[in-house]
Amino acid sequence: MTNQELIDALREADAVQFGEFELSHGGTSEYYVDKYLFETDPRCLELIAEAFAERLEGGANTKLGGVALGGVPLAAATSVAAGVPYVIARKQRKEYGTGNLIEGDLEEGEEVVVLEDIVTTGTSLIDAVEALREAGATVNRALVVVDREEGGRENVEEAGVEVDALVTASELLANR
Repeated sequence: MTNQELIDALREADAVQFGEFELSHGGTSEYYVDKYLFETDPRCLELIAEAFAERLEGGANTKLGGVALGGVPLAAATSVAAGVPYVIARKQRKEYGTGNLIEGDLEEGEEVVVLEDIVTTGTSLIDAVEALREAGATVNRALVVVDREEGGRENVEEAGVEVDALVTASELLANR
């Protein structure tokens, strides 16, 4: 898959929108990448899963970590494409049942590659990395669909995690 193929698929799914949007961190933007539109589009999800699977290193020794909510369909699709299991990093511990912050089978010392939809400030990704590390995982790498190029990559890398984005905002917005 080429970057342009994914960019075209994201645009065809109407996942790239223009106007004035408030972002989750409180800032505003003239464009919005709607993760729910691209994560529920079979073609986009297939391209993303294939691209993430190609970037995985370690094969059988690697587990995926999906950041709830947006990273979960990405982790599930990539799990199938790559043949590797995944866990889910919740945003907060549930107050019933097991009360887990990490859902799924995770053994102490396992390497987890975290999957995220969009990185802006990197806060949700860093929170997930910290939760996974507290649960005993080794986390050194994250795969993201879109890097908005607003400092998130740098913030995540300061937490000791390499970020590999399929596309950047510059690429996504070029020639529109």
